[in-house]
Parts: sequence; C-alpha cells; structure tokens
Amino acid sequence: MALKTLGYIGIQSTRLDDWSGFATGLLGMQPVDRGGPLRTFRMDDRKQRLVVTAAESDGLGFLGWEVDDHDDLERMAARLDAHGVAVARGTRALADERRVGDLISFVDPNGHRVEIFHSPEIAGDPFQPGRPISGFKTGPLGMGHVVLNVDNIAEALPFYRDILGFQVTDYGLTPYPLYFFHINGRHHSFAMVGSGKKSFHHFMVELQSLDDVGQGYDLAQLEEGRVAYTLGRHTNDHMTSFYAHTPSEFFVEYGWGAQVIEPATWEPFETFDGPSLWGHERLHLPEAQRARMREMRLDAARRGVRVPNPTTCAWLDSVIGRE
Repeated sequence: MALKTLGYIGIQSTRLDDWSGFATGLLGMQPVDRGGPLRTFRMDDRKQRLVVTAAESDGLGFLGWEVDDHDDLERMAARLDAHGVAVARGTRALADERRVGDLISFVDPNGHRVEIFHSPEIAGDPFQPGRPISGFKTGPLGMGHVVLNVDNIAEALPFYRDILGFQVTDYGLTPYPLYFFHINGRHHSFAMVGSGKKSFHHFMVELQSLDDVGQGYDLAQLEEGRVAYTLGRHTNDHMTSFYAHTPSEFFVEYGWGAQVIEPATWEPFETFDGPSLWGHERLHLPEAQRARMREMRLDAARRGVRVPNPTTCAWLDSVIGRE
C-alpha cells in the first residue's frame, strides 16, 4: 500500500490569470483549457499535474499522492482510520475533476488537505510545453517535491513517517529542524521545516536540461521581484536551481541535476553543511538572515565541501573527457 509518487498539486489563488502566464511562460507547463474558476496544467503524459482554483486567499489547496491500485487505496484508508484520522471518500465528480480513478482525502496535523489516489488519466496527445524546454523529469519519480512549514514538527513527523510511510532521507536540526523524505528514487518528494508557521513553502519541478533552468532564470530576471533565491546548488539532493516567487505568496524551485537514490539501501543521516553549497542567495529575506545563510555557504567553501557531479550532463562529460 506504499505511496509511489507525488501525483499532483492544487493551489488556491486570487490571481488566476497571473498563474496562467507564470505556469506556461516561465515554468513551461502546458495549459489545459477547463474554463471558469479553474486552471490546470500538464507536465508530461498525465492529463494534469497542477491545478489552480480561484479563491479568496492564496496558498496550498491540496497534495495528491499516488498508490498502485484500489486495494492499496483501501488499505491506506483503513490504516488512517486505525490511527484516528478522519478519512473522506472522494465522489465520482471529484475523481473526474482530479482525472483519477478514485481517491480519499484527509487533513494532516497542520491543517493541509492531503489526497491519495490511483489510476491517473493519461492524455492521448503528446505534451506541448508552454515555452521551448526539453521537458520535465517525472515518470517513476513523480511530479517533483513539496516543502511545508509546520508549527509542531514533533507531531507532523510521526504522521508522515509512521502513518503515511514516508522514509527519511536526511535531516538537519540547526538553525531549525528540517526533514527530507523519499518514497521513490527522488532524493525527496516531501520535506517539512519546523519554522513555527503553518504554510506552503515551495514546490519543485525538475527539468531535463540545465539550459532549461538557465533560460528560465534569464526570463525570471526580466520581471522585477520574480527571483526569490538566486541560482545555486543544494548540498543534500545536489540540485542546481533557482527559486521564483509565484502569484500565490510561496515559491517554486526550478532545477536540474538532482541525485537519484536507491531507496532499498539508503540510510538516513544528519546534515551539517547548510542547505546550499553556493548561490541560493535569499533575496526575499532581511539582510541579517541573508548574512547568516551566506556564512554557512562560505564555511562550506572554506572546508572544500563538494558533491558528485551529475552523470547526465553531456557538456560536462565532454570537458572531463578532454582533460
């Protein structure tokens, strides 16, 4: 009954039309014409991955996690019920709206709506990106990852780890608790930050090419205030990325080159090097907080911290081959 992937994300927004331009023109997603108070977007052969709904406030609407089949869905519902979690059965109309065979829903300890589903609908026509990109890295790794701010990590941790079955990849305890979880080969499909808040921090989409990210970075810099974190590289998943402000008061991480782990043999560990090797200057933060994060990167540099290079970069392979 294990969760397989992050299947879809739902956003609530007061700026529906802005989302259409952001998701297609910067991220490169394909718009799906649904009309009314709803905008949906494709990233691959799935009929939809991102759902944006008109609302009176902005933030996360729901997260959709995939299981193999109906039996796994029933077993997950029974497990949640046994732990005292109120589970709602999705109606046929809701399943049709989500483009899935069936689903259940419930609320996590921080008030976020979570859905579990099976049998996503597959489109009959090829993915057509909203701008020229080589595509998104999805498939068995899922849509990407999500990160939540939580006010009580001691309560949220056992919920996601022990009840839902997320596996800890790595974690840090300073300057605040931060846990990364995997359910497949993606280094993390889910993470939580013990920031004392209850909010959606960001979702990540991974591109097939570093050039896709670099060209997206150029586009983001054309808009005043669009870049939230400058281009940089993470220490734990090794991803090269930047973060953009969305129209809904959280971030999107736009990246390439993350490591793929082997879940069967992976051992969780504590990290001490900070979140980034270089870059990722947090432009949205006050200078004092930016300086603290910057010093963590500079300290890693002084100690010569390095992570493996991706094995899928043809340019890097050609350079190494000539040396």
